[in-house]
Amino acid sequence: MTTDSAGSAPARRAADTGTDGTALPDRREPRARMDLPAGTPAPRGTAEPDEAASAPARTAPVLPHPVSGTGPGDEAAVAPEPGGRLTVPTAPPEQVPSVPAVPSVRVLAVPPARGPVSAGPPRSAARRRRAAAAELAACDLAGTATAVLVCAGGRAAPLLLASAGAGLLALCARAGLYRPCLDPQALDELPALGARVAAAWCVGVTVLAVCGGSDALSLAGMLAGVTLTTALACAARALAHGLRRHRGRLSPRAALVVGRGGTAHAVTAALLERSRYGLRPVALVEPAAEDAPGPPPGTGACPAPSPLPVVATLDEVAREVARSAVQDVVFVRSPWEEADTAALAGLLGRYGVTGWLVRPGCALGAHGPHASPGGGPTRDAHLWGFSCRRLVLDCPRPRTGLRKRVLDLALVVPALVAAAPLLAACALAVRLLDGPDVLFRQERIGQGGRPFTLLKFRTVRPADQHEAATRWTVAGDTRTSRVGRVLRRTSLDELPQLWNVVRGDMSLVGPRPERPFFVGQFSRIHPGYAQRHRTPVGITGLAQVHGLRGDTSIEDRARFDNHYIETWSLWQDVRIMCRTVTSFFRLEGR
Repeated sequence: MTTDSAGSAPARRAADTGTDGTALPDRREPRARMDLPAGTPAPRGTAEPDEAASAPARTAPVLPHPVSGTGPGDEAAVAPEPGGRLTVPTAPPEQVPSVPAVPSVRVLAVPPARGPVSAGPPRSAARRRRAAAAELAACDLAGTATAVLVCAGGRAAPLLLASAGAGLLALCARAGLYRPCLDPQALDELPALGARVAAAWCVGVTVLAVCGGSDALSLAGMLAGVTLTTALACAARALAHGLRRHRGRLSPRAALVVGRGGTAHAVTAALLERSRYGLRPVALVEPAAEDAPGPPPGTGACPAPSPLPVVATLDEVAREVARSAVQDVVFVRSPWEEADTAALAGLLGRYGVTGWLVRPGCALGAHGPHASPGGGPTRDAHLWGFSCRRLVLDCPRPRTGLRKRVLDLALVVPALVAAAPLLAACALAVRLLDGPDVLFRQERIGQGGRPFTLLKFRTVRPADQHEAATRWTVAGDTRTSRVGRVLRRTSLDELPQLWNVVRGDMSLVGPRPERPFFVGQFSRIHPGYAQRHRTPVGITGLAQVHGLRGDTSIEDRARFDNHYIETWSLWQDVRIMCRTVTSFFRLEGR
């Protein structure tokens, strides 16, 4: 991807003045194609693998830091004030001129805002989500407390409230009832809420019967409590949703719309004309596409005087996020389907922007991106007829990684002990039949582009290290020894990677790691391949249990791996491990 060039000083001064010599406020630079470098930007705190020896040199985009200021070419830098506040210079929409003199920049006309766009740093989006979840949890607890006092009362109330309330919070959180939704409706939540209330009251009554003795609640009392809790919690949620919509109308959040063509324009128009969603588009991001030319200048779905700028490069997007305090982004197609939008999603995720995915005329269901890094169910909604769901833009949260790490250690340590005799037998067979160097060590690329040394039992004899790093191994390779063919067919050559899991280089389940040479090659050819490194690599994965191992389609593997990341859960890891064990007994190796 090519970044904006600041250009020479005379050229900048000429671009910043009109034909009469007067200064124009913050004119956009010409559009540039979003050609990605070899790999997308790595998450914070990581470095890209060094591929200088295996791939042509490519210039990586220079991404501005989220709080250090604007990108290159901006005349006014954004500097944080004492205390951490970020002051961004802005101008009224009516003062932003159209740019017909620059043919590469197109402007979509949209209606003016009904109210002020909410200001504040993008990182406030996370605090806003936590506050909304706390409001809904308070509604559920208030309904439960009222019902307990009415239906139980006396000495049974504290124990029943503690057990039923805790159960309700846990069940609703697991069901995704506290997660963000663009247009939440209490009646839409009622079936799921009622089922969780009934289950929570069953837990509470059971605890009361075991610990409360004579204070046990009758069946009629429990049914009355379930009904009253559901009604009160639903009413409180309706009030909370109404207040949030009212706040959104008064102070809509700045948002970007990412996409091309009529769908993106229709989504933009829906957000601008209907303030109930609480979003105010401030720019349209149009990724470059060879086969999808945009509409001609001056056309669009929303005829009105105020201009909505169209941006295309990462530098422009980063400056718009800082300038307008963008808190949300709406994609009209999955960002992981194309390499340029995948890089954009990674950038916005590092800024803390909340992502949404809309699709015309279809429900996302199980095939859509996951709504939360935590692995729970998603919350479907609609945006003026478009299916809408929250989209994960950043890497898994630390607590998600902690749960995955705990599961890995809980399984791999006993597995290493149990597999010790088998490991010794495999090592002895390789040593006796193929000579020394029982273990094969090779550099692979792990999470965030970090290289590590992968361990396997040696099954082939490459001529040299360069051949080992750059030659693709296929079925029937003549370099494979007799014992190597047995180990590869049974996948026993992968057993030493259990030590990689103990060290933290890998996980039991995740995208398979690849060599740096092929990572650079595949990242340039296959959209979304670099996004596989958002999560720890693994010994087995969703692609492998579907037969995508060895000399199979790299594009299909990347699609399966990204789907695994976007729909991650502990139970999915357990399912994949069970299917891996099943394939082991069926000898479905390479």
